[in-house]
Amino acid sequence: FFNFSIKTHLIRDINDPEHGDLTLEELNIVQEHLIICIDSENKIDIKFTPTIPHCSMVTLIGLCIRVRLIRSLPPRFKINLAVTPGTHMSEDAVNKQLNDKERVAAALENPNLLGVVNKCLANTFKKGDSPA
Repeated sequence: FFNFSIKTHLIRDINDPEHGDLTLEELNIVQEHLIICIDSENKIDIKFTPTIPHCSMVTLIGLCIRVRLIRSLPPRFKINLAVTPGTHMSEDAVNKQLNDKERVAAALENPNLLGVVNKCLANTFKKGDSPA
């Protein structure tokens, strides 16, 4: 059993790649009501909302969320990650990229991109929290 009493717990402290001193939760990019976890079905669906409809960092933000979940959740979970409908000009293309395992793996092979992702994740759980 995996505890999801605080659904945003795993991703709320991810730093925004553009505004590094602010978290995704502080910018309202991730919100608890947009996260659905069905533990019995091994599924987690997350929608996230970019700050502006033409945000150039939307794919990177999604990649940071996915990496945090991959590193924190038991492997039995199927993760569906999507931009909140109607909040980004390229939401379909972004959603396709973020849910394509091969594209995600290829992105994470890029040392520069991985460095940016790790920097965004560096302060997660900074307040003595643990992932579970």
